[in-house]
Amino acid sequence: MDHGAEVTEFLRSRRDRMSPENAGLIGGGRRRVPGLRREEVAMLTGISVEYYARMERGDLRGVSPEVLDSLARALHLDEAEYDHLSDLARAAGPPPPRRRNSRAAMPLTKPELQRFLDAVTGAPVWVRDRRLDVVVANALGRALYAPLLDDPTAQGNTARFMFLNPAAQTFFPDWERNADDVVATLRSYAGHDPHDTALTGLIDELLTRSDTFRRRWSEHNVRHHRTGVKRIHHPVVGKLELSYQAMGLPVNPEWFMFAYTAEAGSLTEERMRLLGSLAAADSGAPAGDN
Repeated sequence: MDHGAEVTEFLRSRRDRMSPENAGLIGGGRRRVPGLRREEVAMLTGISVEYYARMERGDLRGVSPEVLDSLARALHLDEAEYDHLSDLARAAGPPPPRRRNSRAAMPLTKPELQRFLDAVTGAPVWVRDRRLDVVVANALGRALYAPLLDDPTAQGNTARFMFLNPAAQTFFPDWERNADDVVATLRSYAGHDPHDTALTGLIDELLTRSDTFRRRWSEHNVRHHRTGVKRIHHPVVGKLELSYQAMGLPVNPEWFMFAYTAEAGSLTEERMRLLGSLAAADSGAPAGDN
């Protein structure tokens, strides 16, 4: 991705969505722009129009944290948007020096993580990376996401399944919202590491192959994916409504663990117990306490 263009389009999209009334300004008269003018953003930020214009042209070099904070308040950025702006500013400067620490923790290997997940039998748990590739999953996680994991087009990638397989719209009843979340998450990760060639390759692929992805990508939304409710229509056990929690893995910063749980006594809990029994039967292992 072109870093300067990304900065320009992100700031312009956030400026365009702000009305003068929401910013505490008197609108008045006809306006040629849908949101705030550049000079209004500069005034609210406490910087010169020329300085803000330079920023919106894609040049964030040397911009102080104080200016970023003020700009975030002026544009009413949420936490994810502020983090994205900070990532863009960080990427505009020189790369930070690599820290050498002989006592740094060794990262988890996939076999080690798989053993840990296999010990979890009461809930689906899986780990994905910043490209939205599933890294490892426990038996119940594999059973829950079998349509995605078994799809040769998706190749174990949530974004490919979401936008390149029409079955995703049945598997995820809230497909529109889930699709928005996937694109916003990818946008956040791309801003965090613009030099991740695997991630930029995935984004370029989806931009080429999916009109719906391309339209959402042009909106420049970003989002943190931490907790919520996921509705799934599973081809074997039917409708499920699961709460999820996302957890970072400090020794593997590129990996994120997701755990899903069902409300006690719910139909979803009963169906997840059935799914666990079927998964155990397929593997020849005893069913866990689901």
